[in-house]
Amino acid sequence: MAQTWKKGRGKLGPLANLIGYWKAESDSPQGLLTVTRRFEAVLGGKFIQLDCQWDLPNKPYLERCVFGPDRDGALHFWSFQSDGKQSSGWLASGEDVHEQAICFEADMPAGRARQLYWPDKKEGFHWAVESKTKKGWNRFVDHHYRPL
Repeated sequence: MAQTWKKGRGKLGPLANLIGYWKAESDSPQGLLTVTRRFEAVLGGKFIQLDCQWDLPNKPYLERCVFGPDRDGALHFWSFQSDGKQSSGWLASGEDVHEQAICFEADMPAGRARQLYWPDKKEGFHWAVESKTKKGWNRFVDHHYRPL
């Protein structure tokens, strides 16, 4: 039986099912990779903060991301990484991946990219990152997160 996400209330409603602490394990060229993501409401519930840690062999790679409405009220994200990089983007459609996908697109130095979250059939959720090509979207990261 497929897992169904219920959309929460308000501007942050699409992110309601992500609140919590999650872990994914994935094979990588350096060996087994562990990634944790913690989503929590902050600043009086006006924003959702994501703290993410990639446990790499050399050192952890950290990200802090804030999701919330921009000045015009549209849902956006602002991300800051431990390597000094930054990105920001907007809520977009990810229905081509899953009917309940939460998708954010961003214009990056290498072109348009998107990250997607969607429910797993049994437990947790999937997270993927894709780049825009002339032929469509090219997936280069895909993780399955389970509750921690």
